[in-house]
Amino acid sequence: MNANKNILITSAGRRVELVQAFQRALNKNFPEAKVFTTDLYPELSAACQISSQSFQAPKVSSPEYVDFLLKLCTLNNVGLIIPTIDTELQILADNRLRFEERGVYIIVSDADLIEVCRDKRKTAETYASLKISQPAIFDKSNVTFPCFCKPYDGSCSVGAFPLLTQEMLTDELLMDEKNMFMELVGKEYSEYTIDVYYDRNGKLCCLLPRERIEVRGGEVSKGATRKNYVYEYLRFRLEGLKGARGCITAQVFANPDNESIKALEINPRFGGGFPLSYAAGADYADWLIREYFCDEEISFFDEWEDNLIMLRYDAKVLVHAD
Repeated sequence: MNANKNILITSAGRRVELVQAFQRALNKNFPEAKVFTTDLYPELSAACQISSQSFQAPKVSSPEYVDFLLKLCTLNNVGLIIPTIDTELQILADNRLRFEERGVYIIVSDADLIEVCRDKRKTAETYASLKISQPAIFDKSNVTFPCFCKPYDGSCSVGAFPLLTQEMLTDELLMDEKNMFMELVGKEYSEYTIDVYYDRNGKLCCLLPRERIEVRGGEVSKGATRKNYVYEYLRFRLEGLKGARGCITAQVFANPDNESIKALEINPRFGGGFPLSYAAGADYADWLIREYFCDEEISFFDEWEDNLIMLRYDAKVLVHAD
């Protein structure tokens, strides 16, 4: 059993509800333990304001980032690290065993899977190996219009846009080695994010599809849980995803008329819409604490609330000068 019971959420930013989920789970299991946060600018992070204590971290790309986290965990009895942004996953996965030697568990998938998820070409190969359908990817010499252009290593939809006609395909777009061109999925498809939980041995313990009814700034503002054909299609296929650990978010398009699926991405971290899954009963924070701090085995869970709707609104955190 791990002696360190505090939790560190890195690059916390606006993830207030994620911090609160871990605070509630700790209060239930280890009331004296604390949730700490880091951020590049903790004074401007809402999540940092509600954690027990926040720390200013160097940039993820800094050579000192890993040593900073290791020292921080040692000084503050941290036993669990929850990363939240794509850019830190690879370096943390590469150093995961180094932290475990100090009794600190980073909830991150294997380095090989992180590499796959960062390259959408490899993601497509992985989905194909799991027999999960996806949009067709076109060779640059034979692009079919309309299509969708996006960088293979992009995130947050940066550099991604539709090309409706041949005239929109410029030489500059073709010459960019990072650009890939794929089938444009029509409006008859709805977008889903699936929150999937894998235990420390890679066993799938839960999957919860969330329909993204409305998106603002790349993050869901209106959503609903759906135990429908999307769930049935992915339930057993995603069991074969190798190297997964903790919360994984898969993104797919789904057509309610013919129940076809077009899988897009795999993001090996908590997604911004996880609070909906949490509210529906998928308490991944509690499961992580029970698994890593109490050595419990997590059983498969599918009793979450179906058709629960989340309607987000803006709130504030006030920080007084004194």
